[in-house]
Amino acid sequence: MSSPDPAFPPCGLYRTLAAIGEVPAGRLVYFHNHGDPGPGIYLPSGWKGNRAEFHAHGQVLADPESIRDLEPVEPEGLYRVAEPFHCCEKECRLYEEDALVQLGYDGLANPILFVPELVDGMVALPERGARIDRDRIAKLRPLGVPTGGGRDADPTH
Repeated sequence: MSSPDPAFPPCGLYRTLAAIGEVPAGRLVYFHNHGDPGPGIYLPSGWKGNRAEFHAHGQVLADPESIRDLEPVEPEGLYRVAEPFHCCEKECRLYEEDALVQLGYDGLANPILFVPELVDGMVALPERGARIDRDRIAKLRPLGVPTGGGRDADPTH
């Protein structure tokens, strides 16, 4: 396995701003900046616990200039609401300060918030969440919660 190329951004979640190879614009992808046969993007294969899992085979970036067509998105995971906000301009849902939320995305890279609940003394993640406007993510602060392997060890899981 080769080391990361400094010309490429870090591995992580991105939204495509334009088509890259066979991957259309406006899609959630995982960018992997090193490996064999080279840097590439991977589409979601499904979701588990409101986190995207990615296909093992992706689209190799044949043109290094295509990096400009990747917009980073905030990592999926648990967050604290730093200041109250509504989901959107319609103010459908209010998220109160210090609330625990889980940030996830759909296949079009739209941010979704899930509100965990205590069930029988354990934190339960709901299967359904609510979309929020992208600019609302700035009102969230990530929590330092160990993930125990998973995608952090392998981007396709």
